[in-house]
Order: sequence, then C-alpha cells, then structure tokens
Amino acid sequence: MPQKGRLPVERKIKIVEDYLAGKEGISSICETTGISQTILRQWVRLYETRGIEGLVPTAKDRKYSAELKVMVVKEYIAGDISIEGLCRKYDITDPQIVRRWIKKYNDHKEFRTPKSGSEIYMVNGRKTTCEERIEMVSHCISNGKDYGKTIEKYHVSYQQIYSWVRKYEEHGVEGLVDKRGKRKPLEEMNEVERLRAEVKLLEAANRQKDMEIEILKKVQEVERRRD
Repeated sequence: MPQKGRLPVERKIKIVEDYLAGKEGISSICETTGISQTILRQWVRLYETRGIEGLVPTAKDRKYSAELKVMVVKEYIAGDISIEGLCRKYDITDPQIVRRWIKKYNDHKEFRTPKSGSEIYMVNGRKTTCEERIEMVSHCISNGKDYGKTIEKYHVSYQQIYSWVRKYEEHGVEGLVDKRGKRKPLEEMNEVERLRAEVKLLEAANRQKDMEIEILKKVQEVERRRD
C-alpha cells in the first residue's frame, strides 16, 4: 500500500539506494510508496550530487549567484540540455527553480546575487596532477561530498570534481589517473604511491560513513521529538 505523509529520511535513502543498485524499478517504487516519478528522479539526482545530505531537509534555502542563473538560462535557451540535465550539472535543488529563472529572464528582469546563504560559484576548470585529484576527491568524500567546499578550496570546476568522484567510485584510484597521451597508469604512479592513495581515499570514505551515521542519528532524534 502507498505510504501517506512525508517519508522518513532513512526510508528515502533506502529507496534511492535500492533503485541505484537495481533492486527495484522506478514504477514499482512509485506504486508501493505513492511518490511520483518526478520526485524519485529528484531524490536520485540530489543523492548522486550531494550524497546522503541531499535527502535531509534543511531550514535554509540554497542560494545561487546571478552569474550562474544567467548561464543556466542561456544553456537552456541554446537547446543543448534539458532542465533536469541543468539541475544535475549545476547541483540545483529543484527544476522549478530553473523554470522561474527562465521566466524572469524572458520577462527581462534583473538577476541579483544573494547577500547571504550558500552561494554557488562558477569556477573554470584547470589542469591537475594525479596527486591533486586524489587530494581533492579525498577532501570531497570526507566532507560528505560537499562539492561547493571542494571547489572553493581547490579552484576547480564543478564538472571536474563531480566527474573525479564518480570515476573513483566506479574504478578506484585507477579512475583518477589521466590516461590521455602515451603515458601508462603504472608509469605515472608507482606501487607505494598507489597504496598510499588507496588508504587515503578509504579513510575519506570511512569518515563519510561516520558523518552519514551521525546525520541519521540526528534525524531520528528530531523525528522522535515530533512523535
């Protein structure tokens, strides 16, 4: 039977993880939980871009710079990417936010950068070494996949750090080695360096797990107080 009311965060996390693991299809999930496919896709996108914290309710709205708003609208108008794709690319919470920006742009209204809040800054990509990528992915993972903090600290683009985290999750340290040109991965990193990198990234993953456990404990405590 579909569940009524707001789902607990733990339930949302399990739904998304089961979907990503291929344990249950989107139609089956929507039928048993009563949520729409649009909402489920939004949860999946938030989980993939922000980790478990993306599914935890927050009291503060996320803030976006005027430059980002204009860039997103222009990309949409160019017709190369959908609104859902833009939300995934730039870590925008809700497709309705982009739709409002498009309407405002078409009405010739001015975008203003918020004076407070977690503003998203657009940073150009740059060349990096394998050691730098390991350091950045380790930092990002150990901070609960906070891409914004990683961008601010290391001055790389969102697309870069998001791509590196995904490559590490799929292929391990090998996924962070630049295979372009004639250099082979083993020539770029010796065995000792590779083992050190693996330990560093595993320690970061463990710190992320500890953070997730603490978040779930806090959420459970809040929900107990509501009962």
